[in-house]
Amino acid sequence: MSKDHIGQSHRRENALRHLAGRGRFTTDLSLPRMLHAAFVRSPMAKGRIVEVDVTDAAAAPGVVRVFTAQTLNHVCEPWVGTLDHFAGMQSGPQNMLADGQVLWAGHPVVMILAHSRAEAEDACELVMLDIEDEDAIVDGDAAQMENAPLASDGIDSNMCFQTVLETPDLDAAFARAAHVVEGDFTFGRHTAVTLEPRAVIADYDPSTGQLTVHHGTQTPYQFQDVYARHFGLNESKVRVIAPDIGGSFGMKLHVYHEEMATVAASLLLGRPVRFVADRLESFVSDIHARDHRVSARMAVDADGTILAMDVDDMTQIGAFSTYPRTSAAEGNQVIRLMGAPYKMPDYRGRLSVVFQNKVQTSQYRAVGHPIACAVTEALVDRAAQLLDMDPFDIRARNLLADDDYPHVSATGYQFEKLSHQASLEKLHDMMGYGALRKEQARLREQGIHRGIGIAPFVEITNPGAAFYGVGGARISAQDGAVVRLTPSGDVHCAISVTEQGQGTETIIAQVVADQLGVTPERVKVTTGDTDTTPSGGATWACRGAGIGGETALRAGRKLQAQILALAGAILQADPAKLTLANGAVVDAATGDERISLAEIGRIATYRPDTLPDGCNSSLTAAEHFAPGGYPFDFTNGIQASYVEVDIETGITRLLKHWVVEDCGRIINPLLVDEQIRGGVVQGLGPAFFEECLYDDAGQMTNASLADYLVPMAGEMPDIEIAHVETPTKDTILGAKGVGEAGTAAAGAAAMNAVNDALRPLGAQISQTPMTPLRILTALGHVSAGPKRGY
Repeated sequence: MSKDHIGQSHRRENALRHLAGRGRFTTDLSLPRMLHAAFVRSPMAKGRIVEVDVTDAAAAPGVVRVFTAQTLNHVCEPWVGTLDHFAGMQSGPQNMLADGQVLWAGHPVVMILAHSRAEAEDACELVMLDIEDEDAIVDGDAAQMENAPLASDGIDSNMCFQTVLETPDLDAAFARAAHVVEGDFTFGRHTAVTLEPRAVIADYDPSTGQLTVHHGTQTPYQFQDVYARHFGLNESKVRVIAPDIGGSFGMKLHVYHEEMATVAASLLLGRPVRFVADRLESFVSDIHARDHRVSARMAVDADGTILAMDVDDMTQIGAFSTYPRTSAAEGNQVIRLMGAPYKMPDYRGRLSVVFQNKVQTSQYRAVGHPIACAVTEALVDRAAQLLDMDPFDIRARNLLADDDYPHVSATGYQFEKLSHQASLEKLHDMMGYGALRKEQARLREQGIHRGIGIAPFVEITNPGAAFYGVGGARISAQDGAVVRLTPSGDVHCAISVTEQGQGTETIIAQVVADQLGVTPERVKVTTGDTDTTPSGGATWACRGAGIGGETALRAGRKLQAQILALAGAILQADPAKLTLANGAVVDAATGDERISLAEIGRIATYRPDTLPDGCNSSLTAAEHFAPGGYPFDFTNGIQASYVEVDIETGITRLLKHWVVEDCGRIINPLLVDEQIRGGVVQGLGPAFFEECLYDDAGQMTNASLADYLVPMAGEMPDIEIAHVETPTKDTILGAKGVGEAGTAAAGAAAMNAVNDALRPLGAQISQTPMTPLRILTALGHVSAGPKRGY
């Protein structure tokens, strides 16, 4: 394989365009006769709708139409967020506007369309809602109590899904253990806070029956399918265009009430309708992340060998399970990733996915990984402390050896080949671990409390049909690419994986360029339009490089073969003795140019009559690729954090963070490191700052950027990155994924670092975010509040 560009750093193709303010987002689009949507939302977490009076709102200036459940919901088939392979899973049917019952504070009840957003919002103030308040289920523990009220109609209990994984010798492993360490952990809710909020413009043309939806989403083909099925349209008449997207992180994968209502309104009115969430709406309607409570214990031998883990995870998901990916997927990954880096032979994992009257939770960057990693690594540190072992030493004893593969974990995951030992050794060296421990000891004598935490991780990437398809979800496991040579000798690649700022267009150009002997600047990549790109799963779960890149490589090689066959006919030469380089067909042995790609493009396009009879003049190649072999690829790595805790104020200062990561073959080192750094920040955010806070009545109390804390550049440490490369053999390219690696273990390393700083003071924290108040409470400087907060 030519590696002229694969493995090289190239700047993101769209970076300068965005820097110049020339991004093209859904919110930049204005269509003729376009209306603007605003929603009247439930002011309470749960209640019965007694009356909705929209008379005054309908007569307000600029208002064109007012919709309620009775006038809008009939257009759409309700959706249910369950998957068949999650046996016994339940969730109530969802529709666009609340019908009879409101189920969280922010649930949309009325939709108002006006000539401007301001007019629509003014009219919202004129809607009279009469809602009979009901007892809300705010807490997951309360939801499981006998005689607890149901979070919604359409369910027979507040349990969405339960499952248990268990090896036969689990109890025996704990019985023979020399030591058992345990803990209870709480992981707070947080949300994506994307730079660009959710945005959609639906444009239905009744004269042609064509629905065009401009949508800020990662997955245009998923939504083409959703809109076609739920609105009873022919799929060929539904076009979804995903332009530039200002961040998603999984939040823009899901079906939302407002976006479906926007499509429905356009279908009814036959004109464009636009909805853009404001920041308050984002806090009370975007999916939230995490919200786990975990009880766990670990059995270890006298020499520190890990024998088993026993884990109970309660995931709190809001009033419904999201559609079509469900809100059970994260908890499922939590219990399956526990102990993943270790040889641990026995395991039990219990999962309870519980409804509440809050915003739905669902997939967010590093689905389940931070919880599994934090719990596992906290227990490993506790075992090390109990045995007076160094944190590096206990992990070196227990990590899967680099020659232990293939390996099946106690939870059933199949690992092709990982590099835990090499990663651990590289991290130890790059940190200067010995010197760092000496510095820590010296500063402790001066009353300065610093801590070091490490956390190995395993990340799921390149998912195949086993992720969602086996459960009946219409989410593509394959991706498609069409690569063509233009008459001028340039290359165009239309591909189904999408771009949200992570550099998809750039890496695809690099892969295609290497197959066709051109520079990436001569490869134009088109994404995000169901009418102009081939169908596919698009970008989620770190599949852009591993699956999309492999698709592009195979399509490029098909076109390479076609070009060489055509060149052979023109030159009367053996195609096997030719190759592509520097924008031309060259002699494979000498590298001498024989004919330029531009000349081949000219002949095939404008003078095919000069070609020999039967010669194929096609300069287009198409490929669809779905991963085979292992159900998923797994990446791995290890992170370390160095922190300083002010024991008088509880404030933690992040001093340094290190990452050693193995994502298989690296296509673009610059973009890989960008993804890791961004992921680390999104892992440290909820570890220290981000949390959606609720009161006892189910009201979010910090739903603004004045109150909800997100990390800024000033809070973040230097992040040093190194790599190990273990390519997967499931593909030619060998790339895995990297987008979630930074998030997977950042919080775990940080929690271990904080606890390392607090350990001489007899304090320990096991709840995120690790706020100053919680640290002071752990230190006993302030009195403890309720054991379980909302």
